[in-house]
Amino acid sequence: MPGRMDDRQPMENSTKKWVTVLGASGSIGTNTLDVMARHPEQFGLFAITAATQVDKMLALCMRHQPRYAVMASVAHANLLRQQCRELNLRTEVLAGEEGLVDVAAHPDVDMVMAAIVGSAGLAPCLAAASAGKRLLLANKEALVVGGTVFLQAVQQGGSTLLPIDSEHSAIFQSLPQDPATWQQQVEKIILTASGGPFRTTDPARLKDVTPEQACAHPNWRMGRKISVDSATMVNKALEVIEAHYLFGMAPQQMDVVIHPQSIVHSMVQYRDTSIVAQLGTPDMRVPIAYGLAWPQRMHSGAPALDFSSLVQMTFESVHHHGHPERFPCLPLVWQTLAAPSGSTAVFNAANEIAVAAFLGGRIRFDQIFAVNAQTLEQTVFSTPDTLESLMALDAQARTVAGSLVQRWQA
Repeated sequence: MPGRMDDRQPMENSTKKWVTVLGASGSIGTNTLDVMARHPEQFGLFAITAATQVDKMLALCMRHQPRYAVMASVAHANLLRQQCRELNLRTEVLAGEEGLVDVAAHPDVDMVMAAIVGSAGLAPCLAAASAGKRLLLANKEALVVGGTVFLQAVQQGGSTLLPIDSEHSAIFQSLPQDPATWQQQVEKIILTASGGPFRTTDPARLKDVTPEQACAHPNWRMGRKISVDSATMVNKALEVIEAHYLFGMAPQQMDVVIHPQSIVHSMVQYRDTSIVAQLGTPDMRVPIAYGLAWPQRMHSGAPALDFSSLVQMTFESVHHHGHPERFPCLPLVWQTLAAPSGSTAVFNAANEIAVAAFLGGRIRFDQIFAVNAQTLEQTVFSTPDTLESLMALDAQARTVAGSLVQRWQA
């Protein structure tokens, strides 16, 4: 079967930590492979996964020689399998969600880098958590969609959950070592945001922006979907939700500040008003290396921050400078967190539909907010408590959002 594993012998080198990279063809995945390649004595590549990029996956198989490669569809898996055989590569190719779950939960795997974009990453994240893996979480949807269901799987499976987003990694590094002290010592956490490509754009002009403009982030090189999320600041809204679940902070204990230079990645304010921040160059290899090596540190390949070359570091309130009109999606997050459990999953699903419609030229940039807000208003549901009920709610919200897109289609 193309979606199932065979029964091979255990891995030969037991001194290495074996890693599965979910979403290996994306920016987080390729940066993870870059960091791992710098420490071949410490890490081995068990499996890589991707959705449709067969050529890129073949190149990764040739270079890194993983034990398994997983494609989202049987058709893409068959094509990759054929090409691997023609090159006499030993990598076995699997397909579909079943294959993703297998390589995330396999007994030989020590760590899972969860970098699949979208709700497709939820099932393998849950599998890795339930299997007790060290889970390096770059997939927002595991927490935004999974919520308490995902956290229960982490707790019951004995998994170690480490954030990889630069902001959440910064918060984790700035918090006390003992999580039991967080509520007693921490006043609030402050997530920084670059402001994206439209930080100074007249809000009245946002209806005319193109996908190419929205994807032109000034600081970070990212995929198209997350680039649009940065332009709308939905990415920051999702990060607030993640922080709520990751660090157990109430919505009123979380704040966002715009920091265009992306040097301060986030901050923790303590009860005595002291603030601890994590600084560094805008390079995702830093939080990736921290997650792989934790609780130790190791070389990431990123350049060090040179304070002598910094011209300035500036900060702006999200409540002024025209930002409430420029980024109306951000305030939605506090409304969503105050709503019934499951609302964050609705928000995420609506946004995925809206962003895909914008990138496809079907709605305007400013209509992404309208799709998100109205989907939250129109989706009626009971509290989800299983993966199946979460996926059903996700599908329901997508249907509502899709209907709205059709109504407003440009």
